[in-house]
Amino acid sequence: MTTQDGLASTGTGTAPQPADADAGAGDAATEAAPAAFGAALAGTATYPVAPGYRVNVRQGAGTNTPLVRQLPAGARVQIRCQQRGQWVVGPYGTSNLWDNIGPGEYVSDSYVHTGSSGMVAPGCLS
Repeated sequence: MTTQDGLASTGTGTAPQPADADAGAGDAATEAAPAAFGAALAGTATYPVAPGYRVNVRQGAGTNTPLVRQLPAGARVQIRCQQRGQWVVGPYGTSNLWDNIGPGEYVSDSYVHTGSSGMVAPGCLS
C-alpha cells in the first residue's frame, strides 16, 4: 500500500519532477463557474481514490500545505469544487487540478478517478 501526494514540479511550467511529499509550490489560480452549473454538479457523485493508495488530504492545492488527514485505501470522495494548484503526477496522469472534498480539504485530482482530465465540478471560489 502506498501513501502518496505524487510527484510534483515547481509550478514553473517545467515537466513534473520527483519531489518529496512536501516540496514544490503551485500557482493560486482558480476557475469560477456559474452558480447554476455548480449547483447541478456539486455533491451529486462520488469518485474512487486510486486502488492501493492512502491519499494525503491537504489544507490547500499543493503538497506544501499542511497535511489534514489521510484517506483510507478504497475511499470514495465527493468533489465539492476544483482549484488549480501544484502539478502532481499520480496513477491517473499529471494534473494541476485539486479536488476540494470538504472545508479546507484538498486532494490531487491525479489520485481520483473522475474519468476526465478536465474539471468535473465547478471552480472553487477564493
